[in-house]
Amino acid sequence: MPDHTRAQLAGDHGKAMQLAARLVVKSAEIMGAERLIPISFAHLDACFYTGQAHVDFVRFLIENGASLAVETWTNNGVVSLADPGLRPRVEDPEMVEGAATLMHLYERLGTRPTWTCAPYQLPGGPKLGDHIAVGESNAVSYYNSVVGARTNKYGDYLDVACALTGLAPDAGLHRDEGRHAELHIDTTALPEQWRREDIFAHLIGHHAGRLSGRRVPVISGLFPDTPSFALKAISSAAASSGGVELWHAVGVTPEAPELASVFDTGDMHRVSAEDLARAHRDLSTAADGPLDAVALGTPHFGLVEFEALVRLFDGRKVKAGLPMLVSTSRGVREMARARGWIERLQASGVEVPVDVCTYHSPRVRGLTGRVMTNAAKWAYYAPGMLGVEVAFGSLKECVESAIRGEVWRDPALWTNA
Repeated sequence: MPDHTRAQLAGDHGKAMQLAARLVVKSAEIMGAERLIPISFAHLDACFYTGQAHVDFVRFLIENGASLAVETWTNNGVVSLADPGLRPRVEDPEMVEGAATLMHLYERLGTRPTWTCAPYQLPGGPKLGDHIAVGESNAVSYYNSVVGARTNKYGDYLDVACALTGLAPDAGLHRDEGRHAELHIDTTALPEQWRREDIFAHLIGHHAGRLSGRRVPVISGLFPDTPSFALKAISSAAASSGGVELWHAVGVTPEAPELASVFDTGDMHRVSAEDLARAHRDLSTAADGPLDAVALGTPHFGLVEFEALVRLFDGRKVKAGLPMLVSTSRGVREMARARGWIERLQASGVEVPVDVCTYHSPRVRGLTGRVMTNAAKWAYYAPGMLGVEVAFGSLKECVESAIRGEVWRDPALWTNA
């Protein structure tokens, strides 16, 4: 154990750092780690308000001299500091006020206020082989899988403790043996054109999560040029429907140049068209019909997705009175604004909120009834969180449906399935 950690445990650096060191050391004991390892980066989920304890915790840290040891970014919040009208105070005064207070306190602690569930879309951040501490499920999955950084899923408070001490337990996905695949998911029997559709990534991610649970899967049949937004979709969906913190894709993700690099023996599943049809049914709780809203951006939209969205609208407008929200981060919204895309989308009737996710309670204004989304994670959580019905579809289907005001299905897409 490093000498400075022993000093923190002894209280030499104050009560806050003592608590942080105790949390990290205790977690190492529970995980069976023989040592602590230094980390270079943290992304905190503890800034997402679920009760007064979150506020009390960070207040204690600030009042007792806590200091972050590594670059630390923030997950999205329950409310938007940039767009405060998104979740009106009247809906849930305690939640709305508490969430805003919590976000301001984490800014005081010294975090970089990124307020995004998709920090990997911003410049900077960790690289292949870096040890980090991340709490948000899709970010854990993406950083481990696509970037090749190493993190376990660090729950609220432990994520902060790791950021304060600059240490994490040397266990789980920080170790080579923890990153070996236990399940091979083969998609090569599916038509190539279908595997290139944007909806495929969400469906295979959802299916992979169901199959894997907490196991590490490896997927074969993805293309070497699979775009980052598709890898984001797989990461998010698999982390939601299962507990997948790491997945590999043969010839795509950095640790799996070939199948034998990550898999030798274990279960094998060959994906069929019916598997994906079942995933689509799982994610669509509503019958097709008139729409009440459209919600995109879970995880937060990236630049390539904004470009595709602008192209699909091509100057057309969302049906009058139909809310359409596309969530993203402040950083990506500014990059999209610089390209003129935000103004074009707003002219089409699209709202682009930042700092938040829209499937979480209390309800974002306008999200009620039958809501269409292209995001498997949104479709998975929103019925339980918001009491809405979900129509799940591709990005093109969501845009055409928003313009028409009712669910539209792409005949070309489903003919190719």
